[in-house]
Amino acid sequence: MASRLNVGIIGLGTMGRCIVSGLIESKKLSRNQIGFTTRQSGGKAAEELGLTACKDNLDLVSRCDTVILAVKPQNLAEVLTEIGPKVKPNQTLISIVASASTEALEGHLAGRVPVIRAMPNTPALVREGVTALCAGKYGKEEDWARASALFEPLGKVVRVDEKHMNAVTGLSGCGPAYVYVILESLTDAGIKVGLPRELSTQLAAQTVLGAVKMLMETGRHPAALKDDVTTPAGCTIDGLMELEEGKLRVTLIKAVVQATLRAATLSSV
Repeated sequence: MASRLNVGIIGLGTMGRCIVSGLIESKKLSRNQIGFTTRQSGGKAAEELGLTACKDNLDLVSRCDTVILAVKPQNLAEVLTEIGPKVKPNQTLISIVASASTEALEGHLAGRVPVIRAMPNTPALVREGVTALCAGKYGKEEDWARASALFEPLGKVVRVDEKHMNAVTGLSGCGPAYVYVILESLTDAGIKVGLPRELSTQLAAQTVLGAVKMLMETGRHPAALKDDVTTPAGCTIDGLMELEEGKLRVTLIKAVVQATLRAATLSSV
């Protein structure tokens, strides 16, 4: 008889791997407590991560208390059709699939299965992620606890109303990519004014890290912290003028808005 697993994850893309790696590195779960299935090379994933490769999705569902859906949105309907009749009310189904509502997920399940919808982000890999959670109509406190226990080792966890989940996707789900563009730009700017690439990258990265820590630890408004750096007739105000002329602020806002709108259209269920 196959061994019992704590958590099973269907799909091992970038986000799935971040979750698994974060859980293992935080020692929240051991490798032999996590099972997976993937359309990619299961043998390679099992070797790299040291996880239990389940025979198929139904095998995984039969062995796990918590099932995490980490598939691509276009594959979700197919997977739900397969596992929907087999997920039990004493299990917790957690979905990290963008735009798939708890109601849509519940519509593919037999019985009163608790569903938790989650939106983590890739810094979960280094345990500095943020995950927003919302529950379906059958979600109980024990299901919240199961989900929180999985994501808390990966960074911050927040509870939100489901109506905000697409906006969460547009902001924190996609947000790391926006920050990397900013970091890349700052690095290239340093190179443009004569800094070696390695030094420029280090300065840009530490500057962003320090600014974020200032915001988090002081609780002050970003505008107030910006004003602290901006001395009269100094260098910073000239740089800020260039950012305003280049419409950086409005471009970032539009990026989040556009990603939010796109998040509402991805799901196939």
